[in-house]
Amino acid sequence: MMAFVRFLSVAVLTIAAGVATAQEPRPVSPRGPLLAHEQEIVDLFERAAPSVVYIFRTGARGEEEPSTDRRGGSASGFVWDGDGHIVTNYHVVTGTTKVAVRFDSGQAVNATVVGTAPDYDLAVLRIPRPAAPLRPIPIGSSGDLRVGQYVFAIGNPFGLNRTLTTGVISALQRRIPTGRGTAVTGVIQTDAAINPGNSGGPLLDSAGRLIGVNTAILSQTGNSVGVGFAVPVDVVNRIVPVLIRDGRVARPGIGVLATDERMTGAGTGGVVVAAVQRGSPADTAGLRGLDTDSRAVRDVITHVNDAPVNSVEALLREIARVQIGSRLTLTVRRDGRVRRVPVQVVDIAPRG
Repeated sequence: MMAFVRFLSVAVLTIAAGVATAQEPRPVSPRGPLLAHEQEIVDLFERAAPSVVYIFRTGARGEEEPSTDRRGGSASGFVWDGDGHIVTNYHVVTGTTKVAVRFDSGQAVNATVVGTAPDYDLAVLRIPRPAAPLRPIPIGSSGDLRVGQYVFAIGNPFGLNRTLTTGVISALQRRIPTGRGTAVTGVIQTDAAINPGNSGGPLLDSAGRLIGVNTAILSQTGNSVGVGFAVPVDVVNRIVPVLIRDGRVARPGIGVLATDERMTGAGTGGVVVAAVQRGSPADTAGLRGLDTDSRAVRDVITHVNDAPVNSVEALLREIARVQIGSRLTLTVRRDGRVRRVPVQVVDIAPRG
């Protein structure tokens, strides 16, 4: 057996000597061009990546604070126009006034928050116009998207800049709460990996156009499990110019916090008034929220200007149809009795 082992070892060394010694690298095998779809993705990334920026909070001395976007720290954004406007998520910049933007070149520039829209989880920053021209990201549309389309996310997950992930549109018309008693509707769901640090980055279609702003994930671990969400670009393209002009977005409302009846076990046929803001038009009109002791339902809104509302989204949509300062008529059910209640529509968007 020992002799066999020695013989085998010699044979291996002899064969190796005929190809390359142990001290030399192996020759590189030539390859042809990239596959067509590979080249398309490479080209898409090279076109879009310079428009994507790394956003981070800065400390008292201007250094980067070591935090993640789950608490509004380092995240992503993208160039909106040549005037230095950068779009990101509201939750990235909330609670801070010191924000900086790092470009693909490595240059870091202090930025000013010029406008926020908490109800849409959007924010606009502005930087001094740099010497090099900015590259605004191309704008697409979200109204004609289809489930199954390829999508591409570029961002800075866990601080790893210039990261590309790919996937498809998994679903459309999702709804995600903002934590302020409102929700962003029409949201795009994707299985492209979105992780902490991707917030505020672009979601692109296969033409390299912006179709959404990555904003949230559904996960028990806090990391991507293939269920990510993006604010649709049709909303972004409507809200961002208003933020640049006014710094805020007006939101028509009447001062109620509503919930679907199925959430309270109250039956079907309307929207439950869960709470009423003191001094609001709804309060003045006599609407009442859930009983504070028993949590029993008191008022259920069934119609707005004779249009039936069976969900919170439907209620918000009908209120939004009415111009701020005008009045609408609610059909309200309480204790089995139905009444019509006139209510004024006011701007309930947060200020400052």
